[in-house]
Amino acid sequence: MTATRISKGLTLAVAAVAWAVCAWLLTRTSVPSLDLDGLDQHRFFSEHALARGRSYSRGTQALWLGSTVATIVALIVLMRVLPRSVRGMALGRIGSAVIVAMVLLVTLWFVALPFGLAGLWWQHHWGLGPFDVLAWLNGQWAVLGAEAVSVLASIVLVVGLAGRFRRWWLIAGPVIVGIGALFAFTQGYLVGAAAHPLPKRDASLRADARRLERIEGVQGTPLGVQDVSGWTDQANAYTAGFGPSSQVVLWDTLLDGRFTRGEERVVIAHELGHVKSRHILKAIGWSALIVLPTLWLLALATRRRGGMGRAENVPYAVLVLTLLSLLTTPVQNEVSRRYEAEADWRALSATQDPQSATRLFSSFQSTSLEEPSPPLWDYLWLENHPTLMQRIAMAQRWREAKPSR
Repeated sequence: MTATRISKGLTLAVAAVAWAVCAWLLTRTSVPSLDLDGLDQHRFFSEHALARGRSYSRGTQALWLGSTVATIVALIVLMRVLPRSVRGMALGRIGSAVIVAMVLLVTLWFVALPFGLAGLWWQHHWGLGPFDVLAWLNGQWAVLGAEAVSVLASIVLVVGLAGRFRRWWLIAGPVIVGIGALFAFTQGYLVGAAAHPLPKRDASLRADARRLERIEGVQGTPLGVQDVSGWTDQANAYTAGFGPSSQVVLWDTLLDGRFTRGEERVVIAHELGHVKSRHILKAIGWSALIVLPTLWLLALATRRRGGMGRAENVPYAVLVLTLLSLLTTPVQNEVSRRYEAEADWRALSATQDPQSATRLFSSFQSTSLEEPSPPLWDYLWLENHPTLMQRIAMAQRWREAKPSR
């Protein structure tokens, strides 16, 4: 018995060391050590603008808290109600898991819907976009559909494997990561098919984009535009896919005349920086580091209830996963902020234009009512990008250092 315990302890110690090494490798970035303190936000933003940002953020924070609490309460109710129904289904383990998963997905979607609509109205109230519910819903369908299929497949996989294998999590973990990687890869093509090219009047911006691709070493990365102005006035851009499916997408609100050509170039260079640094692949690597220990903890949490092989334990398992996600969110956000900071640094090096970068980051306060320096709890749980003041400070430090390309 003692030898068995020693062997298990050594296995856990080796696994922990391997996990720490992989985590360290995935957090490494090309950003030098920078002092981002010492800048006064009043130097860049008026007191009126800061007050507006605080008021708007309080509303979004309240909606997030409300949505989180409502989701947890809904899961507690489902955890108590659904098992009774599952026992009388007589559909088998997999069939019952499919029904339970569908009930969970539909219930949680309806629970989150009022908060999503309230968030849309809150944006409209503060002048950040129209209150067009249909346009907003149309913008959600593609993401919701992919997430629903992924969650349903993962639940069926876990229940099926747990009914056959004691250490099911060792098999389910890599498969779930593989499913996530497949979705991330195909998303690039799906997003590219839905986006449209830059307008012909922006030929010079297309030329700038091609030049930035050459500078960053990611030639041939497609650049598309997504129409979101029907439900928001906020400006954004993102990168989808990886490898041959990589795609940079600009929201059409970024091209509506509110931003200078230099600021638009910074945004494009930032997204190309994500492609260059393979941040989506690194995010998949992080998911691999998180999924396996999470599934192991899930196996421990459900063991006294009969394990994950029983479909009636799915609501309880989703509740456990939700709570674990809340606990790990600050770590995931910190990793995301590191990757976003690296993309900012690459954009500065590619454009050699810290003035435009500073204006861009400053403008986000008015176009999205971001708080330049949010409260600590907001920073830990809600901010997956560096704060506006951190991004402005980086532009200032880059200008002082003036690194070569």
